[in-house]
Amino acid sequence: MIFQATTGNIELLTPASPPVREVFVDAVEMLNVYSPVFIAGFLITLVATPVVRRIAIVVGVIDMPDVHRKHHKAPVAYLGGLAVFIGFMCAMIASFILIDGDAADLAPVPLSILVGASAIALTGLADDIWKWDARLKIAGQLVAAAALSYSEIGIGAVTGVLQPLIGQPDETLFTFAGFALQNAVLYYWIGTAFLGFVIIAGCNSANLIDGLDGLLSGSTAIMSSGFLAIALLLASTATIDDPTTSLVGVRVILALALLGCMLGFLPWNFNPAFIFLGDCGSLLIGYLCVTTILLFGEQGSPSMVVAGFIIFGLPIVDTTLAIIRRKLAGVPMNTADANHIHHQLKRALGSVKKTVFALYGITLAFTLLGVSIAAIALLTSTRMLVVYCIGMALFGFVISVAIKIAMLQRWEANTAASPTDPAPDRSA
Repeated sequence: MIFQATTGNIELLTPASPPVREVFVDAVEMLNVYSPVFIAGFLITLVATPVVRRIAIVVGVIDMPDVHRKHHKAPVAYLGGLAVFIGFMCAMIASFILIDGDAADLAPVPLSILVGASAIALTGLADDIWKWDARLKIAGQLVAAAALSYSEIGIGAVTGVLQPLIGQPDETLFTFAGFALQNAVLYYWIGTAFLGFVIIAGCNSANLIDGLDGLLSGSTAIMSSGFLAIALLLASTATIDDPTTSLVGVRVILALALLGCMLGFLPWNFNPAFIFLGDCGSLLIGYLCVTTILLFGEQGSPSMVVAGFIIFGLPIVDTTLAIIRRKLAGVPMNTADANHIHHQLKRALGSVKKTVFALYGITLAFTLLGVSIAAIALLTSTRMLVVYCIGMALFGFVISVAIKIAMLQRWEANTAASPTDPAPDRSA
């Protein structure tokens, strides 16, 4: 309570509610404040990569070329993901000790995210060294998802989707024989299942496109730039009551750290590659991308999650095509092949660098579209249904074209094996 002295009286004033704070309306200011995160991730990864390469050579963690899928001319060291992990953790340390001013009052990166990143990196590292069974790799990814669910990361996105259909979290969905199920409980368990699915899907999607020198690291640098743009848009439109629980800074930190690590690793990884990411790096990248995307929905804005997954479109499309292709061929889902998007483009363009730059262009297109959708959703009165329709139409078109190509390839293969079965007429 506040006491105010007046003429001959003492007046009891009821304190007003704490004012809602507008934070970081200036995106440039926010980038300046968090720049140590980017610098730490970039410099540490840049310096650590040749050191890690030397360790990989000494212990024999080397990728040998073959005639089917691995066309590099000489053996190349793995363990590049370890350098990325070291750079990322150093960027996180910088976010804890080098940020000052108003930003220091914002919530730091949750420990659950760092635990999940460590679990993913160790899982990938073990696979790079000892060639783990696929079930053990999935188990490691589920550990990371469980760590995120402990902090309820990703629950907000599911709540934002279901709330208009079912109701507020504090409402009761139904009551039966004295048992009452609250919406909040349902949202939590659906969100947890969704979280486990997207972590596994994101990690393995990133792993699948890591097939050419510099492809995943360069594409991720472009995607993380898009994530950073959405994080800054969210920050510039956010108002917060309690800085200690706000995720405004966390999203920017993760995007900057990922961008810095990728730019620090890319010079060593671009064709001809000095070192490969390995599963340690590709799984970690997928995890960090998906975690950042899920954080976009923590303000109850599922449209931001849609925009984030559009930015992550290249891995999603490639994985979807791989599933369709293997289903049509009747082979197990974990069967490796040389028909991923980057393999087919390389056969068409005849050059690794041309293929990588073409896929950078596709990633940039997805990124610009995702950021544009986020800006439309945040800065205009466009209904969310329009945002969803745009995203679904884009992915539906790409997937339908890809299915057609996959089916044509199957028909042509069947025709080659059985000349009596005519291939479709493509002359019209």
